[in-house]
Amino acid sequence: MAEKVLNRIDWMVVFFVLPIILAGLATMKSFAGVEDSDTFFNKQIIWVLISFLIFFVFSFIDFRFLKRTDVLVFIFLFFSGILLVLFGLGKVSHGARSWLSLGGFSFQPVDMMKLTLVLVLAKYFSRRHVEIKAIKHIFISGFYAFIPFVLVLLQPDFGSAMIIFLIWLGMVLVSGISKMHLLLIFLSAGLVFMSLWFFAFAPYQKERISNFLNPFANIHGSGYNALQSTIAVGSGQVLGKGLGFGTQSRLKFLPEYQSDFVFAAFAEEWGFIGSLLILMLFGLVIWRILYYASLGASNFEMLFGMGIAILLSSHILINISINLGLLPVTGIPLPFMSYGGSHLLAEFAGLGILMSMRRYAKGAHTDDTKNEFLGI
Repeated sequence: MAEKVLNRIDWMVVFFVLPIILAGLATMKSFAGVEDSDTFFNKQIIWVLISFLIFFVFSFIDFRFLKRTDVLVFIFLFFSGILLVLFGLGKVSHGARSWLSLGGFSFQPVDMMKLTLVLVLAKYFSRRHVEIKAIKHIFISGFYAFIPFVLVLLQPDFGSAMIIFLIWLGMVLVSGISKMHLLLIFLSAGLVFMSLWFFAFAPYQKERISNFLNPFANIHGSGYNALQSTIAVGSGQVLGKGLGFGTQSRLKFLPEYQSDFVFAAFAEEWGFIGSLLILMLFGLVIWRILYYASLGASNFEMLFGMGIAILLSSHILINISINLGLLPVTGIPLPFMSYGGSHLLAEFAGLGILMSMRRYAKGAHTDDTKNEFLGI
C-alpha cells in the first residue's frame, strides 16, 4: 500500500512547490506586528493544508470521466452560474464584485472557472486535432472562453479576464493552428483591445494601463502601487535586507504585500539571489507538468497538462511583471505563494488531476480517440 501511494505522487513536484509555499508563509510571518499579518499567516496555513489534502485525494481518483461531454458541460454551466450569482451576492473587494463570503473565509469562483476552461478546451481540441486547421474551431473554442471572459470583465476583474484570454490563446497555439490563423488571432486581439478601451474599460483601468507607459506620471495616485513595488524589489539588491527587515512592507508603503505584491516583499528581504531561486523553482514545476503532459495517454491528457502549464505560467509572468513595474496592476496572485485559498485550491486540484492521469499514462503517446469518446 505504501509503495502504491509513493508511486502515485510525483514527489519532485511536491519538492519544488513546497519551498515556494514556505517562502510565501515566511514573508507573511516576517511582518509580525503589522496589522493583520498574523491573520494572513494563520489562515494561509489552513488553506495550504486543505489544498494538499485535495491534491492527494485527487491523485487517487480516476478522472477519465472528465472526457464525457455531459460532465464537462455541467461543470462549465455550474461555475458560469456562480459567476452570475456574484452580481447579486458577491462581495466587493478592490472595486470588483468577485468574491463569495463563506463564514470567515472568502472564495473567488473565477479560479475554479479557469481550471474548468482548461478541461473544456482540452476536451474540444482533443477531438478535433485532425481538422484543427479549420478556422471555425478558433471561433467555437473562443465562444467557450468568451462566456467567462465577459462575466469576469463585468465584475470588473480585468486581471482574471486577461488570464482567461491567455488560457484560450495558449491552448489554441499548442493545438496546432496554422500561421495564417495565428495572424488572425493577433489582429482580432488588437481589435478586441481597442473595443474594450473605448467601450468597456473603466477610467481607473485606463489609468492603470497609462501608468504602464509612464508609471511615474501619478506616483501619489494610480501609479503609487507600481512605484512602491519597484522600490521594494530594487532595495533588496543582491542578498536582500534579511527576514523581517523589509521596510517597504513593514512601514506600509507596499500595499497588499501578502497577495498581489508578495514577490516584491520577498525580493526586498531575500534580494536577487532569493528571487532567482524562486523563479528557478517555478521553472522546475512547469517542467514537470510539461513532462507529464508529454506522457499523456491521449490528446486530452496532453492538452490538459499543457493547459495547466499555461495557466500557471500566465499567473507567474503577469504577477512578477506587475511587481517589477513592467505591466499595469491587475490584482493577479502569484501561484502557491500569494495569500488566498481559492487560487491554491484550484492549483492543487489541477496538479492532483494531473497526478491521477499518471495511472494510465503511456511512455509514448498513442491516439485512442475513437475508444475514449464512445457513447458521448
